[in-house]
Amino acid sequence: MAEFQKITPFFWLDGVAREAADFYVSIFENSRIVSSETYAEGPAAGSSTVFFELDGVQFVAFDGIPAIEFTEAISFMVSCESQDEIDHLWDKLTAGGSEIQCGWLKDRYGVTWQIIPKDLPGMLMSGPNANRVMEVMLPMKKLDMQTLLEAHRGG
Repeated sequence: MAEFQKITPFFWLDGVAREAADFYVSIFENSRIVSSETYAEGPAAGSSTVFFELDGVQFVAFDGIPAIEFTEAISFMVSCESQDEIDHLWDKLTAGGSEIQCGWLKDRYGVTWQIIPKDLPGMLMSGPNANRVMEVMLPMKKLDMQTLLEAHRGG
């Protein structure tokens, strides 16, 4: 296994570590399972640890018993280049999960994601129409890139 990055997200899941890792790897480009270990004996017998990468970012999934619930207090923000990319990720990640709002969703494993246009932080932080962008975004669930751009341009 490759050397760990300095900060690595670690998912504590209830017996579905490999299933979840396979799910995420199937959604994001340039992603792969790095390694997987199922423990045959000891206190973690039957549990698995899976090391995987999503678009070059390392993650670890572990079958922890008992399960610990995820909350929206931590999420993974994914900056998208196009509406097609937003649509693809949104559709895949909400399958079996739920839509929240403002580009946030919870996937089937309870992990929260923000699927946003790459220019959204700049639109919200600068310019005379930053408040308008926020007003337009608040009622949205899946973000519409064109509508946000029009709001930023003053439309």
